Amino acid sequence: MIAVDWGSSSLRVFRLDAQGVVIDSRHSAHGVAAAGGEFENVLRRQIDGWDDALILMCGMVGSRQGWQEVPYVQCPAGVEQIVAGLAQLQAHGMGSRQLWIAPGLSLRRAEGAFEVMRGEETQLCGLLEDASTGVDFACLAGTHSKHVRIDGDLIVDFSTFMTGELFELLRTHSVLGKLMRPGPHHEVVFRRGVDMAARKQELLTQLFAVRTQGLLGDVNPSWLESYLSGILIGHELNAVPEEVKTVHLVASESLLPPYRAALHRRGLACIGHAESLAAKGLHALALRRGLLA
Repeated sequence: MIAVDWGSSSLRVFRLDAQGVVIDSRHSAHGVAAAGGEFENVLRRQIDGWDDALILMCGMVGSRQGWQEVPYVQCPAGVEQIVAGLAQLQAHGMGSRQLWIAPGLSLRRAEGAFEVMRGEETQLCGLLEDASTGVDFACLAGTHSKHVRIDGDLIVDFSTFMTGELFELLRTHSVLGKLMRPGPHHEVVFRRGVDMAARKQELLTQLFAVRTQGLLGDVNPSWLESYLSGILIGHELNAVPEEVKTVHLVASESLLPPYRAALHRRGLACIGHAESLAAKGLHALALRRGLLA
């Protein structure tokens, strides 16, 4: 089968063997926002040369702005409920292939606020299918990070943190970025930002310290991005419940090291998982739905 993780800004496709092992993968910047509505043509180009009959997709491709909107499944939910929410897609230009899209997850808090995710639920399915993980708390790091509570085989609660998007906005469009200069990640300065966030002072006040530390020469301009990253990730981790001792971290190759370092700085054990966990989850959904022989 072909597993497709189609987000707003990127498109990742994975070719899987019968056991769900990734045997090939491709990545492009043709996310939903850049597809221009030409979803079928974009996908066909991306999987050129692959003749697998089943394509199972997740992410923003199933959103209102995507190829076909698929309703959210309400939490608490597990693999069984997500399987029931799979929707078949009619794509006449794809020959005899079967195309399916996974639903996202939603929940409504007591005060009336909603939470949603699309794509990350398949990463969680990958965790849930591996009984050896014993996972009860997961951090899915990214542009919009998710903190997820799991009870047995059910996803019972999650929260969204705009950590990655806020970092990019502040770096490129705020006064904080005026002093920043390109440079490698600086671990010591990053940890300083994580420690500052642990004081649990106001984030809006601490953010201005990125400018003043650079302005008065305490932090080299080429290290300011590391300092800002530490503050933002540190504030995100302030929300990890006190009873949590081990965090299952799902992150890209670039985000895994800083998040792992920040978690260890807070005294938390960390079990890392690659973003390709989504492919494992999609394979699990296909098996449960009976889409694979």
